[in-house]
Amino acid sequence: MARVLVIDDDRPLLRALRVGLEARGYEVAVAVTGEEGLSKAALDPPELIVLDLGLPDIDGLDVCRRIRSWSDAAIIVLSATGSEDRKVAALDSGADDYVTKPFGMAELEARIRTALRHHRRIPQTTGPPVLAVGPLSLDLVHHQATLANEPLGLTGREFELLAYLASHAGKICTHQMILRHVWGDGYGDEAEYLRVYVYRLRRKLNDREGSLLRTTPGIGYALVAPPSD
Repeated sequence: MARVLVIDDDRPLLRALRVGLEARGYEVAVAVTGEEGLSKAALDPPELIVLDLGLPDIDGLDVCRRIRSWSDAAIIVLSATGSEDRKVAALDSGADDYVTKPFGMAELEARIRTALRHHRRIPQTTGPPVLAVGPLSLDLVHHQATLANEPLGLTGREFELLAYLASHAGKICTHQMILRHVWGDGYGDEAEYLRVYVYRLRRKLNDREGSLLRTTPGIGYALVAPPSD
């Protein structure tokens, strides 16, 4: 079973999470500060990190950014604040999901299962193992993406999103279609997730004007090859 690192300074909650997750078969490590969490994430890398934003020594968003700079572990953020701005900030810092306190153990475990499934999944396709849209090429077998033959440093979720759009190149994919395919059932209304990830992809694709990854306001997104010269 997967190794999970929980970083939270609420010791009663930490104990409850450890007992609950271990009872479900997970290997659990815990940390009560951001520095301790960073150290444990580096020394014994987990598959998934449950990260509280309200840590006593380092802002949780900074911890998230620092971990994401060298790790592709799935990150689920915990926060007492459910505002959209806070969610967007967490996702933009590299989190895969956002859970608002208080939460139920069943809900958290469902989020963990979803995050791990996407973290581990190798796309299965009956089509070609490489998708090409204009200068963009996606190797579905090796999870590698290039733009004009230059490698793109994509996270697992970014790759899945781009691969989904590439598999429907030239067609508008609705918010609900993308969320349910890339994030899973139960995410059809989390439109802020998409806004953050599309923004990040456009930066990496050097497509700030949206000529390659196009937006249809209120509907969805499409990956479109630019016209040939």
